[in-house]
Amino acid sequence: MIFPHTYSLKEIADIINGKIIGDANFQVTGINEIHKVTPGDITFVDHPKYYKKALNSAATTIIINKEMEPPEGKALIFSEDPFVAYNHLVAYFSKFEKTNQMVHPDAEIGEGTHLQPGVFIGKSVKIGKNCLIHANVTINAPAIIGNNVIIHSGTVIGGDAFYYQKRDNGYNKMISCGRVIIEDNVEIGTNCTIDKGVSGDTIIGKGTKLDNLIQIGHDTVIGKNCLFASQVGVAGTVTVEDDVILWGQVGVQKDLVIGKGAIVLGQSGIGKSLEGGKVYFGSPAKEAPEKMRELVNITRIPEILEKLKK
Repeated sequence: MIFPHTYSLKEIADIINGKIIGDANFQVTGINEIHKVTPGDITFVDHPKYYKKALNSAATTIIINKEMEPPEGKALIFSEDPFVAYNHLVAYFSKFEKTNQMVHPDAEIGEGTHLQPGVFIGKSVKIGKNCLIHANVTINAPAIIGNNVIIHSGTVIGGDAFYYQKRDNGYNKMISCGRVIIEDNVEIGTNCTIDKGVSGDTIIGKGTKLDNLIQIGHDTVIGKNCLFASQVGVAGTVTVEDDVILWGQVGVQKDLVIGKGAIVLGQSGIGKSLEGGKVYFGSPAKEAPEKMRELVNITRIPEILEKLKK
């Protein structure tokens, strides 16, 4: 999330009641969780295992629970609980606003776009031209919808990320402040859920088509002209390149890449990155011919065991 204007390190530290380590006038331009950081961002780290990753990341300000000298060109804010401090900062810049209106007056609706009854459009949502939004669709803020987009009934755009930190007394939720961006000529089926980014963007690329009952996790980026069949589930921070086809009930693990033009057959489970231009099947997914041979060989095990007894 980019801040509305640049803030000094002191201003940020005052918001979260943290201790400055570095130049109080150091400039901070946005907030991001570690997977999405860019220069000017502030992020957090609360475990020694990840100190090095955070300190060497593109983020230039880090909320941390250890007092140390900041790396060159960076600044630190010390906090006893960086996760809570980070959440407090997100909540400060992205306050939840109650509404009793189905279409927020700040929303922008393009020429030729039609909303069926029961559509909810949140604050700062922008919808392009000649879109059709069917009954009982929810588009939460913030979201940007392109031109010629069709969204079918019951779909929710911009739900919170499924992102929690385990604590002794349960789970602490990481507050989401990212967006959903749906590009031109996308069609989204009935009862789909597309979560907004934790702090960045969840993106559905131009010309992509989603069937019914599909889940897209936070900060996932789906390329152009992809085709997802019913009950596909994609976890957070996944990159799906252009022209990928995922057939029904494919499950995709977090933090991986599916290469351009890959085809994954139904009920497969993707646990690691896949090269583009190949057909995959099974769980864990492998190239389809190899997996099919495996399955054939498995059916022959009783026959082989009988021969070994003789």
